[in-house]
Amino acid sequence: MIWDWEFTGRIIPDILGGLVVTFEATVLGSIVAFVLGLVLALLRRSRIRLVSRAVWLFIEFVRSTPLLVQLYFLFNVLPDIGLRFSSLTTGVIGLGVHYACYTAEVYRAGIEGVPRGQWEAATALSLPTRRVWTSVILPQAIPRVLPALGNYTISMFKETPLLLAIGVLDLVGAAQEAGSDAYRYVEPLTLAGICFLLLSYPSSLLVRRLERRVGI
Repeated sequence: MIWDWEFTGRIIPDILGGLVVTFEATVLGSIVAFVLGLVLALLRRSRIRLVSRAVWLFIEFVRSTPLLVQLYFLFNVLPDIGLRFSSLTTGVIGLGVHYACYTAEVYRAGIEGVPRGQWEAATALSLPTRRVWTSVILPQAIPRVLPALGNYTISMFKETPLLLAIGVLDLVGAAQEAGSDAYRYVEPLTLAGICFLLLSYPSSLLVRRLERRVGI
């Protein structure tokens, strides 16, 4: 097949529009994942066994089921219980909750990696529990887990095409729509692939540099 440059020029705005949606889903989904993941990690350490066990079961359930199934579930069940969101918002929730269950374990590893002496020193100083976490534990734990969080962000970026299943016209969805209009898929899908490559690879290099800086 001969590459059609005129067709390529026409579809670039559509591809860029889909890329914006992909960015929105990735950024918002990452925020949900990082915040919710930290909450889940802290609840996993709760001294209330019922709470800790319930959170563990939730994390294992989400991690053990496909993201695509979770997206379908949220898209079809949330409206039935009175929660009506746009497809993009539902996708952000799905991505965020799914990856939160992975980042929760990353946070937990970072917290457990804080030297025991730091915990003992905080106890010796009689610091309030909130002060121990905000001033001693988390400032040491979070820098350790930043590379892993970066990797999950890249992974989420590359999984946003799954949102097409619930009607979100992301980068790949825009490419497919552009291709179906002209019955030419090579150009739009190639452009989508180039966008993923140009954005994912530099991001991976940045994460590697961050890993070296934190000594991982």
